[in-house]
Amino acid sequence: MVEKMAKLPVFAVPGGLRLQPVDSREVAARLAELALGTPSGLVSDLAGPDVHDLAALARPYLALRGRRRPMLPVRIPGKAGRAYRAGANLTPAGAETGKRTWEEYLAERLG
Repeated sequence: MVEKMAKLPVFAVPGGLRLQPVDSREVAARLAELALGTPSGLVSDLAGPDVHDLAALARPYLALRGRRRPMLPVRIPGKAGRAYRAGANLTPAGAETGKRTWEEYLAERLG
């Protein structure tokens, strides 16, 4: 998402939108573990180790790419906006968290 939005002349930053990015390799390892293991029933969610707003994800990406973009705050309206501002898209307490951070991902990918 950040990569695509960074191509625009202005980077729109939805207010209150927080994300908890998780590394795809950690997700794949977890899925393989669950698929090959004994039946587990309902398992806890897996999320990234840190919660970020979109601007906090964009800044290091843009810096590593050597780009500058003005950040334009926008409000997500309606029920969806209220849910995002309340953190309904984030994992609940007690969920498993991955270990690889956004910064580590960027350093490896964009080095």
